[in-house]
Amino acid sequence: MIEHLGKALLIMGIIVALIGGLLLLSGKIPFLGRLPGDIIIHRKNFTFYFPLATSIIISIILTLLFSFFGRR
Repeated sequence: MIEHLGKALLIMGIIVALIGGLLLLSGKIPFLGRLPGDIIIHRKNFTFYFPLATSIIISIILTLLFSFFGRR
């Protein structure tokens, strides 16, 4: 029982570290967040940003990765 908990915590830690690394590198990818389908509304004291196209592309990439690596 304890071995399973330790293994699960280790895997979760690795996943969190990978997500943190991706977040650090995301500012260095020039097109991320500035795709043609992203919605940006600028007003005098207000800016609304909804990364629709970026979200769809990230979702497709993650779906392909999880389906590829999830098969056993």
